[in-house]
Amino acid sequence: MAGYPHLTRAGFLLPDRIKNSYDGAGTGRRASNWDAQPGSINTLALPALPLLRKRSRAAVRNDPYAGGAIDTRVSNLIGTGITPMPTIQDKALRRLLLELWADWTDESDADERTDFYGQQALIARMVEESGECFVRLRPRRPEDGLVVPLQLQLLPAEFVPIEKNEIARNGNLIRAGIEFNAIGKRVAYWMHRRHPGDSSLSLAGYNQLVRVPASEVLHIFEPLEAGQLRGIPRLTRVLLRLKSLDNFDDAVLFRQEVANLFAGFITRPANDGPPPLDPVNGGAAQMDRDGFTPMVGLEPGTMQELLPGEQIEFSKPPDAGSSYPDFMRQQLQASAVGAGVPYELMTGDLRNVNDRVIRVVLNEFRRRLEQLQFSVYVHQFCRPVRAAWMDMAFLAGVVDLPDYIGRRREYLRTRWVPQGWDYIHPVQDVQGKLLEINGGLVSRSEVVLRKGYDAETIDEENAADQARAKQFGLNYTTGSAGSESDEEEPTP
Repeated sequence: MAGYPHLTRAGFLLPDRIKNSYDGAGTGRRASNWDAQPGSINTLALPALPLLRKRSRAAVRNDPYAGGAIDTRVSNLIGTGITPMPTIQDKALRRLLLELWADWTDESDADERTDFYGQQALIARMVEESGECFVRLRPRRPEDGLVVPLQLQLLPAEFVPIEKNEIARNGNLIRAGIEFNAIGKRVAYWMHRRHPGDSSLSLAGYNQLVRVPASEVLHIFEPLEAGQLRGIPRLTRVLLRLKSLDNFDDAVLFRQEVANLFAGFITRPANDGPPPLDPVNGGAAQMDRDGFTPMVGLEPGTMQELLPGEQIEFSKPPDAGSSYPDFMRQQLQASAVGAGVPYELMTGDLRNVNDRVIRVVLNEFRRRLEQLQFSVYVHQFCRPVRAAWMDMAFLAGVVDLPDYIGRRREYLRTRWVPQGWDYIHPVQDVQGKLLEINGGLVSRSEVVLRKGYDAETIDEENAADQARAKQFGLNYTTGSAGSESDEEEPTP
């Protein structure tokens, strides 16, 4: 094309021009050592996952910043739990389902160590720390005495071996321990009977693999690319930085420990005259084996008089340096960004941070966590558990659900509500919510639901409180319709 020698007839740039049109695709001196390996996320991540998991767990165990970052993310992701709110119109049935669910949550853990919401927190911790978690749905017998004959067993990532890649006998493809059918759907997981890394197990067949149908397994992880098979630890991007920073900080700490050792050195000229006298008592000075006056131990408030000609010098070890705080702050800021945690929450450093700044920081952090709450934990864990729980409750005859087969989707409709965020400014935030409600911008039920509560339950509790207050002749200001505070005062 005339005037554009670097363009083809189709209007595309030639290969050499494509490279030069993007700085990131350049191959000059600045980018000559940039090793960007090709391949899908599975090709790049699967060989590195075992080492990444071990290093991530070691960092969480030993590095205070790594452990604090994971703790902060888990506590904000789950809090006291992501709870279900059935949307079925039948009020009596909705209340029955809520009570039945509340009873079952105390029995959901197959290991009997926590409840359903504690399992949510444990899953979030394993996903953040190791990249993924597996959950087995365990149907139980009616004689086990459970409210609903179903329990959940949480399994670490090692139960499904990454190195298992082969063609199954039925012709399905097994990749990273996951079996796929001809259309690429997950149909089974190959699992160890026991944890392969538990050194206390000496039973035969501990590493035997069994095929578990995918309908009985939930695989929880955050997908970063379409087709991703296994999850990646949260700290992957900052593991090396945190390790190097910890080594540097430990070296500075040791140097300061040495610097705090109080050491003094006495120098004296050669003694050619009469024996020296003791400056304290005036008598002959006591000599040590080398012919020198021994140094007196220093104690608080000691005034030590030296002999004529003697001088004392103290050691001057180097300090941490004036750039140490700024360097640590900059590196921790980069680590916090990579770990997905605000720097202020990761380090507790609130210098020069006002309420407006922290509100912006927390809002951004919470928006990211809300994305994970619904796209990962609700979608991959809460929804399928609720479906399995409802099926088992119906099959066991625990609850009467008319025409369950035909209306199953209707019965399963549930709104999952995470624990509400605390107010940053309680008075101002509540006043803002009241203005939104009075202005018709949002319903009262919606505001209550976002705080993690049920509006119907609050109304019933308020009514009960008012009835009890009236019974005892008490008067509280509730602002509700019909209360004494809302009645018109008589005209004088």
